Amino acid sequence: MARYSGPSCKLCRRERQKLFLKGTKCLTEKCPLEKKNYPPGIHGNKRRAKITEYAVQLREKQKIKRIYGILETQFKNLFEKASKTKGKTGEALIQLLESRLDNVVYRVGFAPSRKAARQLIRHRHILVNDHLVDIPSYLLNPGDKIKIKDKSKKLDIIHNSLKRVKDDQYSWLLIDKANLMGEFKQYPNRDEVMLNANEQLVVELYSK
Repeated sequence: MARYSGPSCKLCRRERQKLFLKGTKCLTEKCPLEKKNYPPGIHGNKRRAKITEYAVQLREKQKIKRIYGILETQFKNLFEKASKTKGKTGEALIQLLESRLDNVVYRVGFAPSRKAARQLIRHRHILVNDHLVDIPSYLLNPGDKIKIKDKSKKLDIIHNSLKRVKDDQYSWLLIDKANLMGEFKQYPNRDEVMLNANEQLVVELYSK
């Protein structure tokens, strides 16, 4: 499947905010956004005309896609699934994005970024309910448990990454650092997800 392979930091600069695509680098002064808080390109630092309502909605969609590291077709499919559920479509969309395996592997601390989490999954280091799963877009259900395969428990990237999360950091996840396990307990409420984005603009965009 196609995947963006360009510089991650350019995506943050395009959105003019940190999307935390590079793990711990985003928390240091090495983050390019600290010195270049404007879009990339030779015209990135010049004054721009007032953007339209459509452009604002489009930028919000692009930002959410880039935060979770997915492309247009996957995002549209998740939106269509969210629109068929009861309740607010925007909140359902965020819940589905949060239930992706690559996101949960990142949230529980097995990887420093979602991109690194996808690599762990693709390299067959992750078990879901004791079964090997190598599909980053796999959607977890409440009660599903993930853990590191026995042969992979000594990987430095996993142990270094675990230092950044607390056992009770996310109310919808159970994190067991000692046994390298995690559980997707439930779908999170929107106010529990620390996401600097307005998903309602995405709903308005797709409703046109």
